[in-house]
Amino acid sequence: MLDLFTIFSKSGIVLWYFQGTSDLFTNTVNELIKNVILQERAVQSVWNNNSLSLQYRLDNEFELVFVVAYQNILKLTYIDKFLTEIQLRFRDKYKQAIQNCQFANDFGDFKQDFDEILESCEREAEQLAQVQRKPRKYEESEKSSKTVASMIETKTTFIGNLIQSATGAEKKSEEVENLSPNLSDNFEDKKIISPGPRQMRRFEPKSKKNPASPQAKAKGKEPKKWVESIDMNSLDYSEQNKSSEDLVNSQYASKKDIGTLAGSLKPIEVDYDDQEDLIDEKKNKSKPVSKQNGAKQSGLFGSLKNMIGGKVMTKETIEPIMEKMHDHLVAKNVAAEISRKICENVAQNLEGKHFSSFQFATSIIKQALHESMVQILTPKRRVDILRDVFETQKQKRPYVIVFCGVNGVGKSTNLAKITFWLIENNFKILIAACDTFRSGAVEQLKTHMRHLNALHPPENHAGNTMVELFEQGYGKDPAAIAHDAISYAKDMNRDVVLVDTAGRMQDNEPLMKALAKLINVNNPDLVLFVGEALVGNEAVDQVTKFNQALIDNSPVKTTNPDLVRTIDGIVLTKFDTIDDKVGAAISMTYTTGQPIVFVGTGQTYADLKSLNAESVVKSLLK
Repeated sequence: MLDLFTIFSKSGIVLWYFQGTSDLFTNTVNELIKNVILQERAVQSVWNNNSLSLQYRLDNEFELVFVVAYQNILKLTYIDKFLTEIQLRFRDKYKQAIQNCQFANDFGDFKQDFDEILESCEREAEQLAQVQRKPRKYEESEKSSKTVASMIETKTTFIGNLIQSATGAEKKSEEVENLSPNLSDNFEDKKIISPGPRQMRRFEPKSKKNPASPQAKAKGKEPKKWVESIDMNSLDYSEQNKSSEDLVNSQYASKKDIGTLAGSLKPIEVDYDDQEDLIDEKKNKSKPVSKQNGAKQSGLFGSLKNMIGGKVMTKETIEPIMEKMHDHLVAKNVAAEISRKICENVAQNLEGKHFSSFQFATSIIKQALHESMVQILTPKRRVDILRDVFETQKQKRPYVIVFCGVNGVGKSTNLAKITFWLIENNFKILIAACDTFRSGAVEQLKTHMRHLNALHPPENHAGNTMVELFEQGYGKDPAAIAHDAISYAKDMNRDVVLVDTAGRMQDNEPLMKALAKLINVNNPDLVLFVGEALVGNEAVDQVTKFNQALIDNSPVKTTNPDLVRTIDGIVLTKFDTIDDKVGAAISMTYTTGQPIVFVGTGQTYADLKSLNAESVVKSLLK
């Protein structure tokens, strides 16, 4: 029933294998190593690849990997036990050879052990499947222990219950009578204050109005008196009446911000306490551990002292540590599902390791968790927008970026920040106003355009207007507006087109289809998902459903799946409001596998940075 079983070292040397069919499994096993074991992203009990299901087991003590493959239509319940038995038997039988790295030895005699374990596991699984749960007999129920007489309420028992309830009521009344003299004494001791005239008016009955009197006549609504002498221009509070000086020095930016974003963005720095970093072994060696020092240890790793000191890491000893780690990550805004998978990853890497002391144990555990999360935040590919814009300039076409996300996350504001950064690098920008749904969206972009052009006027750029807005009003097709904007940018030699889209909830099917249409029709160079750093579990739901909507509505989903467009990167906003709860970065990156390209850290145009994976991870672990 098994198609493949193989045992190989972490260095890639195959020690032994069994093949049940004539098919080649080289590509399948390589995909498992590349996408699961090395990436450490999708820790699952079963990994499916085409028609095969694969399960694996890591042996960290001997640096071995055990992999089994079978058809996914089969529901084999004994695979976990089978892997455990094979692992233990192989370790015990070839322990000396593996420890001495004698991988050239002949492991062919393991076939007999393999067949024996496989036959035993299959036989136990069949026996369990045949055993059906029998219904409980009447003699085994509680009802069988009762007699018929005990279930009949006679007249005597009914009267007895009434007497018992009446006796309880009399006791309660006696308690109330005992309390009443004390209450009356307390009331007599207090001074009774007579109500004043205003308080007496509240209790006076309202006199009925005489319908014949003129006061009882109902008054109608008086007409509004408009003053024609007011100058209407004084009521115009729009940005058009502001001077260029007011536009430069505003809530969005000031003159001192000009020139601060030239070149690559600076990485974000998250505050964390270096004194709590127990991974620094030099401090641990130089300072002896005392009760006072132990009492000062706090945070995630300070609470693990009683769990791991001087132990061998097994599943039983790792489980409480991972539970503590899981709660810590969830408190830092990491989605619960993602936190669980990260902990499973770390548990696999720790199983079988020996720890001699608390300091050494915490260093190894923290390093394993640190490396796992840094690997998650490290992108599979580097998104270098400046380099890509220079490439599209050589092709004589604009570089197109589409911004999408849910409502209220700051798409338009962060689009303006990215526009300011691109202008600082001397690129001419066209903003496409494709949010034709939200009232005031176009006017908001016009306001940003005026402020940005005031900060970088045409006279400072050889007479070129650095920012233009392409808009066709409200209620139009966003995909058509984006298409016309890209054509206009190509004719007017604009370097970059930034497409602003309407905010939409991930469950809004019509708007999700409209977004997929916009992306499929215009084929932008970059699709950025804008998300808040404040969210936890919601981040996973948002990113997953946005990605799935783009896949489901792609015209090439069935003909050419490799050309399906999904989210290429993430813009993380409101990062300045979360202190050290930076878990949304982990959740979004883990879910999409795509990098965080920009991080918004404030309200001004200069508050834009890139992600520093090391700083974020250290903040998560403090």
